[in-house]
Amino acid sequence: MNRSLAIEFSRITEAAALAAFAWLGRGDKNAADNAAVKAMRFMLNQIHMDGEIVIGEGEIDQAPMLYIGEKLGSGMGEVVSIAVDPIDGTRMTAMGQANAIAVLAAGGKNTFLRAPDMYMEKLVVGPELNGMIDLTLPIEQNCRRAAQRLGKSVTQLTVAVLAKPRHEEIIKRIQHLGARVMCIPDGDVAASLLCCLPDGGVDMLYGIGGAPEGVISAAAVRALHGDMQARLLPRNQVKGDTAENRKIAEDEIRRCHENGVEVNTVLKLDDLAKDDNLVFSATGITNGDLLKGIQRKGNLATSETLLIRGKSRTIRRIQSTHYLDRKDAEIYQLIGE
Repeated sequence: MNRSLAIEFSRITEAAALAAFAWLGRGDKNAADNAAVKAMRFMLNQIHMDGEIVIGEGEIDQAPMLYIGEKLGSGMGEVVSIAVDPIDGTRMTAMGQANAIAVLAAGGKNTFLRAPDMYMEKLVVGPELNGMIDLTLPIEQNCRRAAQRLGKSVTQLTVAVLAKPRHEEIIKRIQHLGARVMCIPDGDVAASLLCCLPDGGVDMLYGIGGAPEGVISAAAVRALHGDMQARLLPRNQVKGDTAENRKIAEDEIRRCHENGVEVNTVLKLDDLAKDDNLVFSATGITNGDLLKGIQRKGNLATSETLLIRGKSRTIRRIQSTHYLDRKDAEIYQLIGE
């Protein structure tokens, strides 16, 4: 993917973050998500590319979500597959909490895993632990192996885990082992990156979250030479074995089969992000450990974006100033309050 196209994707997440920021702290996560989706869709359609959402949220009858299979861009130029999460941390945005980001990954036609928007179990580590994780092993064993490779005691290990009821037992197990647990309400994409950055302060991430976020994380993890394993989990295994959840799970399994992927099977990093022809872009909505959030005064706003290009392994932090009173620019009509 060429450099100029990579820069275009930073503009996509900037627009989504600005649009979401208008709903900061207003208690309506759906409105925030919808605003980010509209801004992202508008900007993606301005790019000279033959783009397609290969993993995202929702289906065509659940608009305005960016749905799997949606075609974007001019329809000409480079073929681009897109994994997208307009807001990683919708609840955090709605509640005015830290660490919400707008994020996407873009790659070649066959770069990313194609799967439904379903649950995914994830285990992520940074470059120093490449090759040391195994999702089939207990979390305690993965922690011990990580600590040994890092040359420190388990008590010095920091593991990020999504603070969800389904993780209460595993959080207790990690703490009983003696490791530190950093509980995050949402936002496992940002935490995955913190595992891979030298000053991130996180050694490992474990959690069951969304598959789109997992594939997006894999793009950044691959570009940063970290490691990741994952499993797609049917809904009834995560949310309870009810009749409704079994019906949803049957559809998820069917669609996985159509894409040549099996549920409950360990996927390695190369299965999730298959080559280095990729770009990862994230823009902060609220201040967090990874990025500064949007700062706005009147019609002037500033943003911070992390842009990673896989082929060159280039990491850019882009500080941008946005003048939001440009009446000639249609995108800014989506950003106003």
